[in-house]
Amino acid sequence: MKHLLFRKKDITVLPGNAGDDNPLQGEHISMHKTLKVKDLTMMGIAAVIGAGIFSTIGKAAFEGGPGVIFLFIITAVTCGFTAMCYAEFAARVPVSGSAYTYSYVAFGELIAWIIGWALILEYAIGNIVVAISWSGYFNNVLEGMHIHLPAWLICDPKTAHEAFGKGLNNLQARAWASAPEFAGTRIIFNLPAFIIVVLVTWLAYIGIRESKKSANAMVIAKLAILLIVIIAGIFYIKSDNYVPFLPNGFSGVLAGVSAVFYAYIGFDAISTTAEECENPQRDLPRGMIYSLLICTVIYIATALVITGMVHYKLFEHVTDPLAFVFEQTAPWLNKIISFSAIIATTGVLLVFQIGQPRIWMSMSRDGLLPQRFARIHPKFKTPSFSTVLTGFIVAVPALVIDANIVTDLTSIGTLFAFVLVCGGVLTLPKPAPEQKFKLPYVNSRYILPVIYGIFCTLFYKRISNSWLNLYHERFQEILFLIFVLAALLLVVLAVIRQYSIIPMLGLLCCLYLMVEIPANSWMVFIAWMGTGLVIYFLYGFRKSRLALKPK
Repeated sequence: MKHLLFRKKDITVLPGNAGDDNPLQGEHISMHKTLKVKDLTMMGIAAVIGAGIFSTIGKAAFEGGPGVIFLFIITAVTCGFTAMCYAEFAARVPVSGSAYTYSYVAFGELIAWIIGWALILEYAIGNIVVAISWSGYFNNVLEGMHIHLPAWLICDPKTAHEAFGKGLNNLQARAWASAPEFAGTRIIFNLPAFIIVVLVTWLAYIGIRESKKSANAMVIAKLAILLIVIIAGIFYIKSDNYVPFLPNGFSGVLAGVSAVFYAYIGFDAISTTAEECENPQRDLPRGMIYSLLICTVIYIATALVITGMVHYKLFEHVTDPLAFVFEQTAPWLNKIISFSAIIATTGVLLVFQIGQPRIWMSMSRDGLLPQRFARIHPKFKTPSFSTVLTGFIVAVPALVIDANIVTDLTSIGTLFAFVLVCGGVLTLPKPAPEQKFKLPYVNSRYILPVIYGIFCTLFYKRISNSWLNLYHERFQEILFLIFVLAALLLVVLAVIRQYSIIPMLGLLCCLYLMVEIPANSWMVFIAWMGTGLVIYFLYGFRKSRLALKPK
């Protein structure tokens, strides 16, 4: 049974699965190869710079003060380790599917299914949050033009009910008070969020060329606007706001880790477009690394500017930090900020709506999902059924769901994918001499134990308190202790087997970030993965192409 659950794809023949060996051969299965390094870098920037820079920076700045830039650097380094692992896989496995396909090669079918199911949280479920964020900034632009939508058309019923119950006088409370009723139920839904998902899905449906042009145009526009924001903000910086630089110590900086990580989600999305790249082995690694470097510079510059413009304490409960700081110092830039946010979040929506269908397409090619998921449109050369289904899954919940419910789920699903990609690199054979990108090998035998020792020293108080109060601790601290023990085991394995330091650091950093996700989200994540396993054993296990291969 074990060998059936962990049956692997042969890395030497895998690229053939995208063509002649496809179960839908004879149909229109080829895809347009139009993406170059520039396009991939633009798509990476489009995916990363979106809802994060316009929302989560505020929470992180409040927790860590101006020193939050250190957290952006730490998170960027973590994502950099992971990006290099993605790049190694992309150089060896140039087909669509991202971490799903990579896990199929490294760990086997069951783990591949688990990661494919988890990636739905990053791409599809995560896009619900982006659509809701887009709706909020779109309404701000309309308000600036003196166009007023009914409040009950631009929020979700849960948030509206809670706001009204607290006696607040905001848009959400007004939505509950003014909403029409049908059969005793108030009619409240987020119409702009629904409409933008439908429009972006249509763009993803009609072709990668059109999507590429749109993504590139949006990236250029939002980079130009963000550059204006940074340059204009410099003139409003007050040096007094940088004192103290670390108001809550380094623990305060780390408190914003989930918020900052959310801002980096998306750089891996371009790995789903491997079959539409002119030279995926060369261009995918470059595209991921270039986009990550550019985004990190922009994030650090933005964090320094906004914490210099406004005292960090004022960022408490602020969900639109860029608009907030300019409202306090330069109101004339408010409209530009909101317009920039619309462009940024539209770019994220587009890239993720392109990514999710291609993961389903890969899973369908392997027999783990019905063949309809792999069908390529004869004219547009895109996975048509998967694209429409992704649009439905994102658009309908965006009408009524509360964004807070799915934000942490997006982060935990993404981190889970990163963990498996970093771990998977450790299992790969040595690269061929002709391979165009090779992950640098640095022996971790001596470096990793030192790093682990430093970590235990810095967190000694937390470790000892959690251990002494083990039976009275919260779920979060139990997870932390599990991480400490798991990290020790990984360090021992690294010493014995002389693993490379880059994937090991990526693996450990991502595991630590997972520990910081709230316990409630872990419960939902476990339930989500359990549902996925039921589907796999009912359908995928029997229909897998590896199961149907002659022995």
